[in-house]
Amino acid sequence: MARRRLGQHFLRDRSVARRIVDASGISVGDVVMEIGPGDGALTHLIVEEAHLVGGSVVLVELDEKYAQRMGDRYREYPDVRVVNADARDVDLEELPEFGGSNRYRVVANLPYYAGTPIVRSFLERERRPASMTVMLQREVARDMCAKAGKMSLLSLAVQIYAEPRSLFSVPPSAFRPPPKVHSTVIELVPRAEPLVDGKDVQDLFKLARSAFLGRRKQLHNSLSNGLQMTTGEVKEMTERAGIDSERRPATLGIEEWLSLLREWRGVRDLVGASSD
Repeated sequence: MARRRLGQHFLRDRSVARRIVDASGISVGDVVMEIGPGDGALTHLIVEEAHLVGGSVVLVELDEKYAQRMGDRYREYPDVRVVNADARDVDLEELPEFGGSNRYRVVANLPYYAGTPIVRSFLERERRPASMTVMLQREVARDMCAKAGKMSLLSLAVQIYAEPRSLFSVPPSAFRPPPKVHSTVIELVPRAEPLVDGKDVQDLFKLARSAFLGRRKQLHNSLSNGLQMTTGEVKEMTERAGIDSERRPATLGIEEWLSLLREWRGVRDLVGASSD
């Protein structure tokens, strides 16, 4: 029986499982990590596909009962490893499948309660996957893939590391027990390099959090409150960044956030230098 406290809604629609694995693009020599295989609706298709192209499979399952079940099922498969752990805590360097420069892909029907932190943990690693093909709650997937006009902090957190793309929707009837929400399968392809250097990430999110505290407010209001700047200073800063200060934070695109970050850092550095 699925355990609701772990967000377990097991996929029962075989056609959906087939579409997910087909979309994952498993190719020659790939290591495929499935997160939360549960009772294996996706797993047998992943194992079959990886075997055809000479790849290997790592199944990461938090629930000990299902990890044991997967271990028993694939005991005779030398290219399948089962890891009983939280995917966020798995150290890839400790697994022989990830030795050297082996490329890996993540394929998963992620539990709703942990979908966002799991995705972010893989995108923010030094060694990121070649792709992630994952099923998430529809609203979370929509946020991750949002374009300028509907962006949120989550949109920004994902898109500085990867290019997301919505693939297809999945109704509650595809699961047992049926969840109360719809799901969406998305593909995330990590960028060769994040759009923001590691040292700048904290600054970017301090800036963005300040703006989104007043999501429906104009930038000159929310940023002046969040960054302890006067409205006039914010207006000058946004003008230099080429952004109308009367816009709302959700309307900004990635490049506009980066431009605003550069201008804010310049203002902060100038203030710091003048106080020395």
